[in-house]
Amino acid sequence: MRELTNFVPAAVLLTGVLLVSGVREQLKMPSRAPMKAVTLDAPGYATGDIVVPEEERKIAGMSDYVMRSYTKDSLDVFSIYVGYYDYQTQGKTIHSPKNCLPGAGWEQMQGGTVPVGAEGKQVQINRFLMANKGARALVYYWYQGRGRVEANEYKVKWNLLRDAAIYGRTDEALVRIVIPLPASRPGIDNQTDPRVLAADRQAVSLAGQLVSRVDQVLPPIDS
Repeated sequence: MRELTNFVPAAVLLTGVLLVSGVREQLKMPSRAPMKAVTLDAPGYATGDIVVPEEERKIAGMSDYVMRSYTKDSLDVFSIYVGYYDYQTQGKTIHSPKNCLPGAGWEQMQGGTVPVGAEGKQVQINRFLMANKGARALVYYWYQGRGRVEANEYKVKWNLLRDAAIYGRTDEALVRIVIPLPASRPGIDNQTDPRVLAADRQAVSLAGQLVSRVDQVLPPIDS
């Protein structure tokens, strides 16, 4: 039984890729506005858009994106990223941060989901506390599109499979918030570290805003 359980996630991913790439042509869904139109209410912060190198953009495969840093007193306080895919097919799919971050040298210290209030409802968002050579970062991310906000990677794949087959739509965005944190202090647990707790409060507030702002630029569900 355990072997079967371990096989299920891989089967879901494989089936989704095969369906998206082979069943029917996927519609290219233009966004209602460029991703750079996504803004946050963050008074007191200076902002700067970050350009993703062309080679990295080719690998990631997004159709459009915004990556923006928010600084205060010349220090990076947090950054946001919205990568939009007007359609997905084999070789052009969203790359999970769960896979990309370890490849960049980040080690997971905590992982799970947190509830976030957005547009009058509660959604689940992925939350990871990462470490890399003494530095830490709090990462919130989720998948948004076709009327859904989803954290679970396998639900995302199932929804992709179903919508690809029924509607010919696979448009979706990966939304991410990163808050840099200094190294842990001796004797202070990450779960009670006031700096982590403060970053969580900020991330939850930012995520609630972002869900609404991203929804405004994505194609409507009834397109």
